[in-house]
Amino acid sequence: MAHSYSDDLRLAHVLADNADSLSMERFLAIDLQVDTKPDMTYVTESDQAVETAIRRTLKSARTRDVVLGEEQGEQDGAGGGGGGGGRRWIVDPIDGTSNFVRGVPVWATLIALEEDGEIVAGCVSAPALGRRWWASKGTGAHTGKSLLSSREIKVSQVADLGAASLSYASLGGWDAIGRGQAFAALMRRCWRTRAYGDFWSYMLLAEGAVDIAAEPELNLWDMAALDVIVREAGGTFTSLAGAPGPWGDNALATNSRLHDAAMAYVGHFPDDGPPDLSWTDEPEDDDAEPERDNVRAFEFTREPADEAP
Repeated sequence: MAHSYSDDLRLAHVLADNADSLSMERFLAIDLQVDTKPDMTYVTESDQAVETAIRRTLKSARTRDVVLGEEQGEQDGAGGGGGGGGRRWIVDPIDGTSNFVRGVPVWATLIALEEDGEIVAGCVSAPALGRRWWASKGTGAHTGKSLLSSREIKVSQVADLGAASLSYASLGGWDAIGRGQAFAALMRRCWRTRAYGDFWSYMLLAEGAVDIAAEPELNLWDMAALDVIVREAGGTFTSLAGAPGPWGDNALATNSRLHDAAMAYVGHFPDDGPPDLSWTDEPEDDDAEPERDNVRAFEFTREPADEAP
């Protein structure tokens, strides 16, 4: 019988509720304290307060579990030596801090549980948007106000890049890894591109509203919660080198049907040597598309999802 993570998921919702209260209390505050980290990214008093509160609750509720957070690093549980049963909570207190600082409502608290090297539960809470998403291994992905008021979500069935919607965060990082021209070619190949950015690209993917999401530079806490939600919604989440899960330094997530096609453009394999900066052509397509009329029929359907009881 498969292990149930229902208790852990309920705890993740409790953590998210507390995080929402703390972060919304300071969102749009004119006296918000903002500092700059060594990597020149922002950190606010709310980032610190949310992570501290989550750690405090986990220390009481999951005494043996390890906690890894963006702002305070990794801390062992009461058992020491890596926690109990290979379990680790991975937390990004505010994903989208730059948005938070500027008053843009696209930011969220990301909470994930890793067990024995696999992300088995995740919760993404975006209180300024009034949205929350979550998933646990083998139970599907959901969105709603609470565990008792939710609907299951599924990725789209789009199978053609020419009908696909692509979301990303920014363009600069792609040049840094030598894939700027390749990413631009993928953007031209897709039907629609939007920079929804950060967590939101991946949650829209899980809902079937976006078909491809990719970023060239990420940390584990940026991806862990997103990974399990995308996978439980029927999608695929890998690094740009094709390694499954959030363990690389970047991410490509798709509705699964488009993963190989997108990887053909943006696949990044550092061990193969320096990138070919002269790359400009789109990947060859043995099945060239015939000329089309002005009107194209798009397939946006999702697999049916049952309402949660």
